[in-house]
Amino acid sequence: MTKEKILKIISLSSYSLIILMGQMIGIPFIFWLIWTSFEFGNNDQIFAISGLIGLILNFTKYYKRTIIKIMSFSLMLIPIIRRLTEIPFEKFKYLAFQIPLIIFIITTIVLILTSIWTKKNAPQQRV
Repeated sequence: MTKEKILKIISLSSYSLIILMGQMIGIPFIFWLIWTSFEFGNNDQIFAISGLIGLILNFTKYYKRTIIKIMSFSLMLIPIIRRLTEIPFEKFKYLAFQIPLIIFIITTIVLILTSIWTKKNAPQQRV
């Protein structure tokens, strides 16, 4: 398995395992995305759909392109940023949210930078 695949697995796993605390129990972020994307009339529906689209982009053949990686990362961050702005920030001060989020952000940025470095250092083919 390549380093890029390992980083991608870590990134997607940590994104899916971000825990959102509810009234009684916490739920993994992936469940919130799926539930909210099918909850018609919810203001967060468009944000949840964008997160799912970003997640799905990771499994396409186009993910090797740097611009798609950046777009996927942005789409996946949109619902998180929405939750952070909608709910008081003090409610996110728990490790089950912070650690997976930090791991997701770091590994995805490393994936993007690795893609840029390999593209920059690859020998140029002339036609």
